[in-house]
Amino acid sequence: MYYVYLLSNSTNTTLYTGVTNDLIRRVYEHRNNVLPESFTARYNVHKLVYFEETTDIHSAIEREKQIKSWNRKRKNKVIETNNPQWRDLYPELTGE
Repeated sequence: MYYVYLLSNSTNTTLYTGVTNDLIRRVYEHRNNVLPESFTARYNVHKLVYFEETTDIHSAIEREKQIKSWNRKRKNKVIETNNPQWRDLYPELTGE
């Protein structure tokens, strides 16, 4: 399985779009600043607010590129359609 995901900071003012084959591991890495110089570490973008899954890596990469090309209003709409309260979805995935 492959995942395209959106992370936000605590005030929902900064977004990050990524793709991975292990969503729990990758979000854990973001949340724990495994790469201290990364965008997500610098801007405290640790809250998982949206994700999609697919079985095809090529379609996941294309979808990531598509979402990255969107303006902020369109990204907000996809998040708010699926997660109106901008809840952190990571605890639900991990059972925390």
